[in-house]
Amino acid sequence: MPEQEFVDYYELFQINSSAEPEAIQRVYRVLAARYHPDNTETGNIEKFLLIKEGYQILSDPAKRLEYDKQFDQQKQAPLPIFMTKEFVDGVDGESNRRMGVLCLLYSQRKNNPPQPALSVLELENMMFVPREHLVFTIWYLKSKRFIQSDDRSSLMITADGIDYLEANLPTHKSIHKLLRAAETGASRQTHFETGWAEKNQQ
Repeated sequence: MPEQEFVDYYELFQINSSAEPEAIQRVYRVLAARYHPDNTETGNIEKFLLIKEGYQILSDPAKRLEYDKQFDQQKQAPLPIFMTKEFVDGVDGESNRRMGVLCLLYSQRKNNPPQPALSVLELENMMFVPREHLVFTIWYLKSKRFIQSDDRSSLMITADGIDYLEANLPTHKSIHKLLRAAETGASRQTHFETGWAEKNQQ
């Protein structure tokens, strides 16, 4: 599977990568019913086929084992969106980094409630931002009570942080694109920004 075509099925299903087969099956049944073409309210043939493909892989032990090898490799690389200048330069870069941290912690808490926190090292790797550049970002978010540390000094989003993120999404197009990409498991694809933009301009 070429890197640019990698689909994060765990992200698509909004489950943890260690999810049990029973959990995967439960989620699949709900998503398949929601996006089935016969569903006149929420049917979406493209997403239905993607979900079906994901289930075929995650429900087969051998296929899942092979997929997990690729998944682990992808986790070591930063998310492509954080490689853009929008997250690097000046005041805008800092503002976007704050929203980026909140977005990643939001996804972590939503997809993995038993382990809702990410370490600073994990944020560094996912955002391709050195720890020194995250110090100010983390201080600000903690001061606003948008995030908090757990007993291992990892970071979690708070209810206030979720409210702030959701209220400000319309003015942060990059973060909005990241969350939209996560809906199709495409946040780790190198070309997802262009594809998302073209699709939504039609």
